[in-house]
Amino acid sequence: MDQTALLIELEPVVAANLDRHLSLAKEWFPHEYVPWSEGRTFDGLLNGEPWLETDAKLPDVARTALIVNLLTEDNLPSYHHEIASLFGRDGAWGTWVHRWTAEEGRHGIALRDYLTVTRAVDPVALERARMVHMQAGYATYHPDEMMHSIAYVAFQELATRISHRNTGKATGDPVAEQLLARVAADENLHMVFYRNLLAAAFDLDPDHAMRAVTDVVADFQMPGANIEGFQRKAVSIALAGIYDLRQHRDEVLQPVLRQWDVFGRTGLSAEGEKAREELAGHMDELELQASRFEEKREARRQRLNR
Repeated sequence: MDQTALLIELEPVVAANLDRHLSLAKEWFPHEYVPWSEGRTFDGLLNGEPWLETDAKLPDVARTALIVNLLTEDNLPSYHHEIASLFGRDGAWGTWVHRWTAEEGRHGIALRDYLTVTRAVDPVALERARMVHMQAGYATYHPDEMMHSIAYVAFQELATRISHRNTGKATGDPVAEQLLARVAADENLHMVFYRNLLAAAFDLDPDHAMRAVTDVVADFQMPGANIEGFQRKAVSIALAGIYDLRQHRDEVLQPVLRQWDVFGRTGLSAEGEKAREELAGHMDELELQASRFEEKREARRQRLNR
């Protein structure tokens, strides 16, 4: 099925899930999650106090995860451009694109205000990192290929939800935990929207959908993967159990694949079956990689505790 036909066929599904989303989404205000009374003027134009490393009260790994999460959210203009170009700006598709963008915009606002007011990070370094990351831009997983893009965001929104939620817990700060739980709740609703959309696409074009899911699982990367120093940051985040291969396989990929019944579906052609066999192989390989990582992490923990 070509792109235009898929857009037209899925429009009623988008409309129904947009209505569902709007009925469940809760209005919330970023300023309510920021401890403004803790704020102090910084040095510079207003001659306040310079940021010092001792100002940061959060654990290092929680700060790293918060910075990665925020820089990822900062690239919203690029994400909006990509999905608006792919889905269009008209009808239910366009309404969803703008609603999603508006909801995502709150996340960056709230995270930056929290980090700045609590002096959890160096604001100069954070701004420089934002400039570098945003100038790198972002391109969708498969430009001009809608099925792959829907499959990607269905997984990615759930991955982001788990990362935000676990980052909140890692901070040890009840305020940060409440904020990140609120952000995670948004991400969960976004995941459900895209998951339901691809479920409908599976019914329309199962072979194409299976190929898209297989390709995305094989090559999945978080949208912040081009953040400067991302690999080093990702390793520390994984070692802390905030987001690792086990969670990626068992809490992100597996539940969504189960919802789509990818291993129980009938009516696939030889091409669809081939894609499904590849998918099973990728999941088995991820199981091995996750187990190896867990073993190495445990060995590292024991060495550090001697």
